Amino acid sequence: MKAVHFGAGNIGRGFVGLLLHEAGYEVVFADVAEDLINQLAAADSYQVHEVGDNPAVRTVENFRALNSSTQEADVIAEIATADIVTTAVGPHILKFLAPVIAKGITARAAGLAPLQVMACENAINATDTLKAEVAAQWDPAAGSLDAAAVFANTAVDRIVPNQEPGQGLDVTVETFYEWVIDRTPFAGKEPVIPGATFVDDLEPYIERKLFTVNTGHAAAAYFGFEAGLGKISEAMADQDVAADVRAVLDETKELLVAKHGFNRDEQEAYVQKILGRFSNPHLPDAVNRVGRAPLRKLSRHERFIGPAAELAERGIVPEALLGAIAAALRFNDPADTEAVELGKILASSGADEATATITGLAPDHPLFKAVSAMVEEAKAAV
Repeated sequence: MKAVHFGAGNIGRGFVGLLLHEAGYEVVFADVAEDLINQLAAADSYQVHEVGDNPAVRTVENFRALNSSTQEADVIAEIATADIVTTAVGPHILKFLAPVIAKGITARAAGLAPLQVMACENAINATDTLKAEVAAQWDPAAGSLDAAAVFANTAVDRIVPNQEPGQGLDVTVETFYEWVIDRTPFAGKEPVIPGATFVDDLEPYIERKLFTVNTGHAAAAYFGFEAGLGKISEAMADQDVAADVRAVLDETKELLVAKHGFNRDEQEAYVQKILGRFSNPHLPDAVNRVGRAPLRKLSRHERFIGPAAELAERGIVPEALLGAIAAALRFNDPADTEAVELGKILASSGADEATATITGLAPDHPLFKAVSAMVEEAKAAV
């Protein structure tokens, strides 16, 4: 069995690539980072160090590596004979992968089982996004795309921090992980991946992860940044920051229980587990890394505006989420391009205009005025 995985970075090696390897797949990593690909191509193995409860070291072997920029023909040939294609590149990069994936599917021999494609990104229904991009590149003369490939949405969760210098290909990750995959597109022929969970309805799991893990992690980063703290674990050790993060997750818990019918006690246990993960002192995760890309994190259906808007639509004022939104608006790391762009928007636009631009909220939305007030305060600080 063979899997082509786009994205040979820390998440690709320390999460998706690891689970595919342990499921028995030969993994072909594809990436545009030349130095990284050269290191992988020259290596026989690398290690994944899991830290936290029940720490372990796992060795990954039986992999190859290709530069998807300079070795496109080779990547296409690998896709043509692969069983699975996965990605961990960031949602905004998927459109650049679509042409080579479309060519790889077209090159598959008649009689092969449909290629199974899963985008493992921190975004809602990222595989649907990838499929749309592949479909835009698809030549109808090659037949039906739906007959040639199966596209399944996934929800992925594993904290993989920036790595210590000199670590090479080895990756340090937390012990916890979750890879939930929509079973329905496979029509009973889903791949055997022991580390993955297949479900019939993915949406509740996607939103539970996004509105708990991603919302809480980013909130810890922005509150921690304002407190002058460097690491997420340090932020969670601060009583005030921890209380603010807890309050945010209390609000998203209420939404998830009401919307998806999660058992309240089970969701509370999930929140407690997540808070414990953020506090893991073995993960040297910087608040600047977690807080980067604030424009994406403040967009309409993302981790802050998404749940806050739904709560407002239910007649609930999401005070803790609004506090996190305000902290995100004040995130001003000059090394982060989105933080710089956010500052420019705040400086050059009125509060209502900036609110619409940053959040995608309509002026008549019940959350709009409250966010606009936060934007006005943030403008004063620019």
